[in-house]
Amino acid sequence: MSMHSNMSTDRAAGMPHDLYGRSTAQKKHDAGSYVWLAYSIFFFIEPIFRHSMKYWLQQAAVYVVFLAMYVAYVEYCDTTPRRWLVGGMFLLGVASIPFNMGGSCFFIYVSALLPFCVGSTRILVGVMLMEVATLATESYLTHNNPVNYAITGFFAIVVGVSNLFVAQGKRAEAKLRAAQEENAQLATVAERERIARDLHDVLGHTLSVIVLKAELAGRLMGRDDKRAAAEIADVESTARTALAEVREAIGGYRAKGLRAELDQARMTLDAAGVSLVCESRPPQLKAREETVLSLAVREAVTNIVRHAHATTCTIHFATTTDGFCSVEVADDGPSPITREGNGLRGMRERVQELGGRFRIDASAGTRLVIEVPSQVGAA
Repeated sequence: MSMHSNMSTDRAAGMPHDLYGRSTAQKKHDAGSYVWLAYSIFFFIEPIFRHSMKYWLQQAAVYVVFLAMYVAYVEYCDTTPRRWLVGGMFLLGVASIPFNMGGSCFFIYVSALLPFCVGSTRILVGVMLMEVATLATESYLTHNNPVNYAITGFFAIVVGVSNLFVAQGKRAEAKLRAAQEENAQLATVAERERIARDLHDVLGHTLSVIVLKAELAGRLMGRDDKRAAAEIADVESTARTALAEVREAIGGYRAKGLRAELDQARMTLDAAGVSLVCESRPPQLKAREETVLSLAVREAVTNIVRHAHATTCTIHFATTTDGFCSVEVADDGPSPITREGNGLRGMRERVQELGGRFRIDASAGTRLVIEVPSQVGAA
C-alpha cells in the first residue's frame, strides 16, 4: 500500500500535506486520498460470519471512529495533529483485535501513514517493532491463531519500510526544490544588481555627455552653425555607442552558458551534500551547442541529487580525437541509472539532433558522456 503519486512536499516541514504529497494550494478534494480505504474491508470479514445485530453495531461504531481519524488525517496539514491521529489508530487496533481480528488492518494503516508525519527513522522503526510486540502479546493472551498475527506483523513492516523510503525521497526532493528556488532567487537578485551597476556605469557618464553637448549645440545655433552641427554629430555618435553598450550589458544577462551552469550545479550539489570536482575549463562553443551541453549538465546534476545518493560528482570537459567536444558527468552513488526517463531521453534526442553522441555507463556509479560537434564560437 504505497500512498504516493507525483508528490509535492511541504516546503517548511518537509512533509507531504496529503497522502499524495500535494500542498494545500495544489490539493484537490477528489477521491484519490480515500482509495486506500478499500483495505479496511478486512475489518468486516468477521462480522459477516457473525449473525448478530448487536455485534454489527459495535463494530460499525469502531469503524466510524477509524473513518473519522482517517478523514482528519487526510484533511489536516499540520504534522502534530496527524501524529495524534495515527496514535489513536494504533490504540483502536489494540482495543478491537481481541473482539475482531480484522482490526489488525489498523496496524497496517499506522505503518503506512506514520512515515509521512514523522521524520525520524529511529521512531518509525521503534513504532513498527512495538506493533509486532503488541501483536505477539495479544496472540498469546487471546489464544487466537498466531498465523494471522504473524501475517499482520509482516505486512505492517513491509508497508512501513516501503513508505519510509517514499517519504524520505519526497523530503529530499523538497529540500532540493527549496535550495534550487533559493539559488534562483539569489541569482536573480545578483543579476539585477549587476545590470543596475552596468547600466549605471554605461549610461551615467554617456547620458551626461549627451545632455551637455545637446545644450551646447542649442546655444550655438544661429551663432556658429558649423560647430553646432559638429556637436550634434558627436551626440549621435555617443548615443550609438551607448546603445551598443546597453545591448552588450543585456546580452550578458541573457547568455548564461556553461560557466553559469557549472556555478548553479555547484550550489545545487552543495545543498545536497555532494562535492563537485571540475578541473577542466568549459569549451568555447556556438550558442546552440553550448545550450545543449548546459542542459545536459543540468539534467545530470538533477538526477544525481534526486536518485544517486552520491557523495562526489565529477565533471570533465575534453576534445575527442575526431573533433567532438565532450562533457563527462560521473558520480560515485550506489544507485546507478537503470533506465532512461523523460529527462535523459530528451537529452539524447537534443544531442542526436546536433549529430552528437550520447552514452551511459552504469558499471560503477553512473557516468554520462555527451559529445557534440565542435562548432567553436567567439571567445
